[in-house]
Amino acid sequence: MRHLISCAMGLLMLAAGAVSAQQSPVVVELFTSQGCSSCPPADALLADLDGREDVIPLALHVDYWDYIGWKDKFASPAYTTRQKGYAAALGNRSIYTPQMIVNGRHDVVGNRPKDVAALIKAHKSKPSPVSLQISRSGDVLSIRASSGRNAGPMEIAVARYKPHEAVVIQRGENAGRTIDYSHIVTGWAVVERWNGQGSFAATTAVKGTEPIVVLVQGANYGPIFAAARLR
Repeated sequence: MRHLISCAMGLLMLAAGAVSAQQSPVVVELFTSQGCSSCPPADALLADLDGREDVIPLALHVDYWDYIGWKDKFASPAYTTRQKGYAAALGNRSIYTPQMIVNGRHDVVGNRPKDVAALIKAHKSKPSPVSLQISRSGDVLSIRASSGRNAGPMEIAVARYKPHEAVVIQRGENAGRTIDYSHIVTGWAVVERWNGQGSFAATTAVKGTEPIVVLVQGANYGPIFAAARLR
């Protein structure tokens, strides 16, 4: 009977979007722009990650390419700020596109499939001290996390994304092309802060049908310790 109860609880947790430390997907953030001629191969590579349960791909469109004649409608200065924050945290002197950040720890040129695959594989093999469970009931998102050790101050962020959209680009470096974009981040907010010790629980309001991603990340653009997604 105890075994049956444990199995039933496990199924309920999976249905609610629960993620354990060992199962936490690898987060791949692509900093891209519709105005960047080197970005389409990286955009396509990110799309190829769709459907993988062990990876959460996210496209953050930056705004610093808008000046060359085409304004990226997905771009936000907040995503440029995030990329600059990573540059400072990782000791990089400059920012560029297409850049991928894997689990907040390593950066790689986003149009190099073998290098991206190697980083994802490396991060999949690393257990995390943080476990994460999320569930949604109507417009309320419940977040629970726990840490087996003191991993330091953390931020709990909620991101939303649009799965796909094709864009006809009329000017700039990609003029005349129709490009398919995926995992387009439409919102990113730090909803809570946590000292990284013991257990954490909180709720936050969510609306709409776009997929939800919750990330537990070290403060000041530190490592992403855990992530979970509700599609």
